[in-house]
Parts: sequence; C-alpha cells; structure tokens
Amino acid sequence: MSFNLIAAIDIKNGECVRLRQGEAEQVTVYSDNVLQTAQKWIDNGTDRLHLVDLDGAFQGAQKNSKNIKNVLEHCGKKVPIQVGGGVRSMKTVDELVSQGASFVVIGTAAIENPEFVKEACRSFEGRIIVSMDARNGKVATRGWKNNSNQTMTEAVKRIEDYGVSSILYTDISRDGMQVGINLESTLALASITKIPVIASGGLSSENEIFELSENFSKGIQGVILGKALYEGKIRLSNVSKKLQRLRGPNVN
Repeated sequence: MSFNLIAAIDIKNGECVRLRQGEAEQVTVYSDNVLQTAQKWIDNGTDRLHLVDLDGAFQGAQKNSKNIKNVLEHCGKKVPIQVGGGVRSMKTVDELVSQGASFVVIGTAAIENPEFVKEACRSFEGRIIVSMDARNGKVATRGWKNNSNQTMTEAVKRIEDYGVSSILYTDISRDGMQVGINLESTLALASITKIPVIASGGLSSENEIFELSENFSKGIQGVILGKALYEGKIRLSNVSKKLQRLRGPNVN
C-alpha cells in the first residue's frame, strides 16, 4: 500500500467540469470529452481515477452512465477507478462493479440509509468508499444541497465496523477554491477511525500533496486532485515521479 494520487473527473451534462464550493450554478467546463480527459490523467501518472456523476448527485440517480461506462470499459484495466454520484441502490452498485469499477463511492445514502452501506460492504468487500462532505462541522448530503444534523464524528462512528474501504473527506468551504486542503480536520478525522481517509477540497499546491503523503502512516490514504490540476497549478507527471522516488523501487 502507498499514498494515492487520485485525479477527479466530475461529469455534468456529459462534460468535465469543476464546481465552486459545490454550487451547481458555479460551474467551469474544462472538456466535452470525458474519455480523452481520463486517458490524459492516466498518461500523466494518476494512481486512480475518481469519476463523479454530478447530475446524479443532485438528482438522486445516475445521469451520465454512458460516459462512465465508456471510461470504465477503456480505462478500467489501466488504473483503479472509483465512481460516485447518485449511488443510492444495490442495483447501481452491482452495475458499476460489473462494468469495471474498482470502488463505488456512496455519499448521501451513507447518511440517510446506513443499512444500505452495510449491505454493499457485505456484497462487495473492500470496494465501498463512503464520501463524507462537511460544512460547518456537519455532514452535507444530496449534492451538498442539504445539511444533516450529524457531525463527522457521529457519522464515522456509525459506519466504523461495516467494512468500508476508505472515507473520502471533503471540506465543502474549500472545494474548488484552491485555498489549501484542511489538513488539520483531515488528520483529526483520521485519528478517530481505523478507516483510511482520502483528502479532498481546496488543494492548491504540489507541496501540500507531499505534506499529505508524509501522513500516510496516520491514516491518510490519498488525495483528490481537482481544480488545481485542471488549472495547471499541479503538474501531475512531476508529482507522480517525485512520489515514485520517495516510495522506492518495490512499493505498490
């Protein structure tokens, strides 16, 4: 096991986009070719791809299935791919795994229907990631439109023993802002659970990636590369090569 660079591809209306603080109206389109974008990040050294059906996250059911299936078909054997956004049923989980997803990301349903997460973990051991998105210390759901009454600690403790592969933690206030990952709260979350944590939201520099990687032993499994990657502030190929040197020759 080693620290993972995870390039994000957020899909809205069939296009690769990034949102600002999770607001559907604050959208920047970067490409209309999802597969081409996926291949670009693979060629540049991403360890995984993170595909998100944003329309699905907002509407509660996957809306960009054709694009996701296309990426899974052409890229699923090149790097592990995790897929989320609108995953609210076992049928969807089964379809994504059958199409080649290495991991399925469950967000809203993990808060609203934890028994579904438990069932998914039983059926697909080691392949379920739970996405927990925080706004003002509370977990947000339904594409970040709604705030739940659960704190991050409460939400994590509910799923602690389900067999979740990892927790994808996003500080919504920082997402798409390029103001820096909330390292303090990410480490605080990792300290209260045995589940590995993937950091997300606000990444602004390559140095932050190396700082996060230094905390691998503390439970930080990887980082989502979003807007800073698309804006050219992070050069994926450079970071990947530097991390490979730090990992050594025989580390998977």
